[in-house]
Amino acid sequence: MSTETGRDDFIISIRSAFLKKGTRQKFSIFTLLVISFIVLSLEYFKSGPVDKFRSFTKDIIFKGSYYISSPFIFFEDKYYLFQDHMRMYDKYSESKNKKVKLESLEKENKFLKSENIYLKTIIDDRNNFSKDFLISKVLIDNQSPYLKSIIINKGFNHGIKIGVAVKHKFYFVGKIVGVNYLTSRVLLASDLNSKIPIIIEPGRINAILSGKGNNEYADLEYLPKDNYIKSGDLVFTSGTDATIPPAIPIGKIIEMDGSKFVKFFTNFNQLKYVKVNK
Repeated sequence: MSTETGRDDFIISIRSAFLKKGTRQKFSIFTLLVISFIVLSLEYFKSGPVDKFRSFTKDIIFKGSYYISSPFIFFEDKYYLFQDHMRMYDKYSESKNKKVKLESLEKENKFLKSENIYLKTIIDDRNNFSKDFLISKVLIDNQSPYLKSIIINKGFNHGIKIGVAVKHKFYFVGKIVGVNYLTSRVLLASDLNSKIPIIIEPGRINAILSGKGNNEYADLEYLPKDNYIKSGDLVFTSGTDATIPPAIPIGKIIEMDGSKFVKFFTNFNQLKYVKVNK
């Protein structure tokens, strides 16, 4: 019993000695020196099993590292490629949006310039409250195959009266047939119900311009039997009805299928602003 107790005490004392801080540090340094010595000694073996084992081990490590890292390198390259692609796509989308906006602004600018030139031509650089006429905007274009009229944004509050002439630029287009407080209705010269006294020059030949429901040309009525009108002769208002002023250009004579018609100077499909005589 005493022998076993003594052995246990001896083992405990040895463990305590190794666990002391100083002894532990000395043991660790000694262990590292031994391992270093073994590793350095192996480098001197250039042949034999040790050298082959070392070469084999290095090959396994190098090859294994390459094959293990290959998938990560592949996915990393693909990731960066995808990132570059997305950045390029974002830049492309941004450039495309800028191009679309620029084209839209250019078209809008062209439209505004065109409209400005158009308005200047209509008003002939005169004030909208001229003593001779009012500039009116076309609000509604009421057209059917036979009936041709428009609604304008001026009424009797602006001094508009029934029967007065309406012009586009310098050309006659119709007359006022209905007046409200702020709007009026214009019967175009192309309407079937339109009958306008005219004079044809040269020759001062009187006749009646009768609408056909066609926006390009109108009929001639009450022409003298012996007349000398020909294609190209000019047609004006005669003023004999005492409401429409004389000498407003309407169109010119054309000949089709042996008959003579008046081709309007104005395109009735493009009316946006008109002049109303006071």
